[in-house]
This record gives sequence, C-alpha cells and structure tokens, in this order.
Amino acid sequence: MWKYLAGLCAGWLACGPGLAAELSPTELRWLQGAQPVLAFAKASQLPLDVIVQPQPTPGAAPLALAFVDGRCKLVLSMRGNPEAQATLDRIAPALLAPTLELMAAHELGHCRRYLDGAWYSLPAGFTPAEPEALPATLRAAYADMQAARREEAFGDLVGLAWTQQRHPQHYAALHAWLVAERSKDRIPGSHHDTLVWVRLARDGIAGGQASIFSASAVLWTAGLAQDPAKDD
Repeated sequence: MWKYLAGLCAGWLACGPGLAAELSPTELRWLQGAQPVLAFAKASQLPLDVIVQPQPTPGAAPLALAFVDGRCKLVLSMRGNPEAQATLDRIAPALLAPTLELMAAHELGHCRRYLDGAWYSLPAGFTPAEPEALPATLRAAYADMQAARREEAFGDLVGLAWTQQRHPQHYAALHAWLVAERSKDRIPGSHHDTLVWVRLARDGIAGGQASIFSASAVLWTAGLAQDPAKDD
C-alpha cells in the first residue's frame, strides 16, 4: 500500500518457471495473491510490469507503484525486509487472498491516475485547502503531503471497489480491516490519513459493475468536499 519505487524483472505473468524458482516463498505468496489484479490489468491492456527488487530493502513498503516511461511498475521490495512477511502474518488466513488483491488493486488505482495524467491533480472547481498562518517555508511540503494523501485515498477506494465487485461476501470484513490499518498510529491530515474517504465507503461504492476507477472517482470527489484533516 503503499509507496513508490523502481527495480528489476518486468512482466511476471510472462516469465517462465526459471524466474519463479528464484523468488522467495514470501514474494511468491504476494504475487499469487495479486494475480487476479494482474490478469485484470493485462486484459484491460494497462501497461503494467512487475518489478522484484533483488537487493535488501529494509524499511521499504513491501508493495508499491512507480511510473517510468509511460508504464506502471508494481514493485516488490521484500528481500531483507521483515515487514513483507509480517504483513502477511497480521492478516486473518481466511482473508489473505482478498486482502492481497485489495492491496494490489490499490496500486492499480495509482496506475490509472498516472496514465490519465491526473496524478496529484484535483477535479475542476476544487482548490487545495491550507491551514491558516502556515509558514511560507512549509507550504510546498504541506501541498505535496495533501496531494499524496488524496492519491492514497483514491487507491483505497479502488481497492474497496475491487473487493465489492470480486469478493462481496468479504466486503464488510475488508472495509473494517482497512479502517483499522488507517486508524493505526494516525496523524490527522498526513499522507496515509484516508479515513474520511474510507468511512464514506462503509456501505459499499455505488456503481455496481461500473469500472472500479469511475465508481471510485465519484466517492473520491465526495470526500474532497469534506474537511480531510479534521481530527475526529
């Protein structure tokens, strides 16, 4: 979920068994979990490659997205990174597969925003809010943080929209899981404080079988109209 990087090994779905033998059990489990999302991206002709970083990456997000030369890169940073297995261990076994799909779909939401040329942008008519008396030296950093936060919110909604379409029986449980994740060590208004948007999706994301991206965009825009940094 959860940040952006780049690395090695493109096109995992097209790679042969030789590559699979070089992957760790943790990497294979994440990739197996993401496979339905990767298959969706391939069927939708989204320019998505899979990158497995070969060097140790302690402290990195296990799953992330980069955008390079017009292509999205789903990046696995799992070697020498205990958080990769720890993340799996924290998920209830019965929910592991749909949760990994949700996380992969979150990154696909970032991919869609990049491809649309909309990364960090707001819909027409919206102006970024800024706290009163914010020092000039902090304005650029604050604006960047809020833009990243909005993109994380869009990714969360795409993950939930995927869950609603593909695993409706698990929607309530995965929504509760995401609320707990975004509530843990929450700093109101920070990069991953997406609770305003996630809570709007408690009862699902309108749109039925509409595109997971277009359905998410409606609720994302509704969240923009609220105070996103409110500490409640």
